[in-house]
Amino acid sequence: MAKKLAVVAFGGNALLRAGQKGTINEQEANVYETCKSLLDLVKNDYNIVIGHGNGPQVGNILLQNNAGEKLYDIPEMPLDVCGAYSQGFIGYIIEQQFRNALKKHGYNKDILTLVTQVVVDKNDTAFQNPTKPIGPYYTEEEMNSLKEKNPKDSFAKDPKGKGWRKVVASPRPLEINNRDSIEKLAREGNIVVTVGGGGIPVHYAEPGRLEGIDAVIDKDLASSLLATQIGADEFYILTDVPKVCLFFHTPEEKQLDVITVSEAKKYIQEGHFTEGSMAPKIRAALQFVENGGKTCIITEAGQLGKPEAGTRIVND
Repeated sequence: MAKKLAVVAFGGNALLRAGQKGTINEQEANVYETCKSLLDLVKNDYNIVIGHGNGPQVGNILLQNNAGEKLYDIPEMPLDVCGAYSQGFIGYIIEQQFRNALKKHGYNKDILTLVTQVVVDKNDTAFQNPTKPIGPYYTEEEMNSLKEKNPKDSFAKDPKGKGWRKVVASPRPLEINNRDSIEKLAREGNIVVTVGGGGIPVHYAEPGRLEGIDAVIDKDLASSLLATQIGADEFYILTDVPKVCLFFHTPEEKQLDVITVSEAKKYIQEGHFTEGSMAPKIRAALQFVENGGKTCIITEAGQLGKPEAGTRIVND
């Protein structure tokens, strides 16, 4: 009997938690605890692919780039290259800490990180309305100077008055590069870390020629697409709550155990899920289930060993 294949999307708190500075010791400890939670999947003989976020990490890399350019005239690297940096070092942390967790419990598996490019459409409407803030804050004078150098760049004023930040598009992922190799490696029993930060956004500048593009891909949507393209049986989205809720943080709050595709769409239309939090996760779950996936489970990592863990999104 073939083993089940699961894609697991690590939430932001798997790497960095509220109030932490982001030291390597903090990130390693957080990742170890999350990987320890995945041992239940290992015990149940699942093959595993891991996706992850990179928001704070790539933000810090952009700040370091900016400081290096200002202080030492070191050329700044574009966002796609900074995304590649973050995939490498986060993958290294996940590899190391998952191996530590496996060894402690008597398991021996290879864990591989793939720096992953994800193809987007350069004509995606998201590029007409960039909304994702990245990198350092600028004064209005600095922002105007940057716009003179790169007229195509967009900036938005911080609502809390911290200054201006560059904003980039968040296009839909279309194709995960090397997906066949990802599936092959995973089905052979290796744990594969991939589509970090939603993947490095690339596009076809002309037929047959890929190049990077300034954008940020939603990591849950990219992990969902990967899960679909490699025929995963289950898709897990790890977040900081045990279950999806209606009327979240109100006296009427209601935890959801199982919801169908039509119910999930209804709840989105009714405004139960916010765009900055649960709505993108529900859309990623819907994308997986509506494209052949059996079940998507949204929960926190510590719940994974429980039979009724999380909220399950299933077909009608």
